[in-house]
Amino acid sequence: MTRGMQAAVFCLAGETLGGACLILLSLFGVGTILASSAALFTILKWLGVFYLAYLGVQQLKDASRQKDSIFVEQPVPHQDNYGSFGAGFFTALLNPKAIFFYVAFLAQFFDPVRDHFIQYATLILTSAVVSGLILFVYGLAAYKAQTVLRGQQARRNINYASGGFYLSGSILMATNR
Repeated sequence: MTRGMQAAVFCLAGETLGGACLILLSLFGVGTILASSAALFTILKWLGVFYLAYLGVQQLKDASRQKDSIFVEQPVPHQDNYGSFGAGFFTALLNPKAIFFYVAFLAQFFDPVRDHFIQYATLILTSAVVSGLILFVYGLAAYKAQTVLRGQQARRNINYASGGFYLSGSILMATNR
């Protein structure tokens, strides 16, 4: 909402690529390794916790730096789209529970007798397209909502809210098994 559609598309691309990497890792058995190694799962979990907390703190810092003008529409500052891509990618990649989901869900579509490469490619491509389309709709909805929420105050509130959600997510991850 605050960084525009281009940044959303880059974030979506990063999220989709990160999800595709997780699917590939789950198909190669990393989910089984994580399930059997409490230490490795814990390390990955805490990396995710710290990354979400970092994103939350960054959002809260952005919100606190914004001025109080309510009605003045400010242009969206130039954003590093690679930073948006990285945020999406690492948010997806550092989610260990997603690997378990992919292991449980995608296993039912995998036939061990058929060509593994074709099946991997099909599962990754199908999942990436479906996930990418859903995320694109979310991004488009946020982009359309920005016309309603144009002022600096609204942007600041959105940054505070999203920062709070990131921090809440990191706390939830930290306290759940």
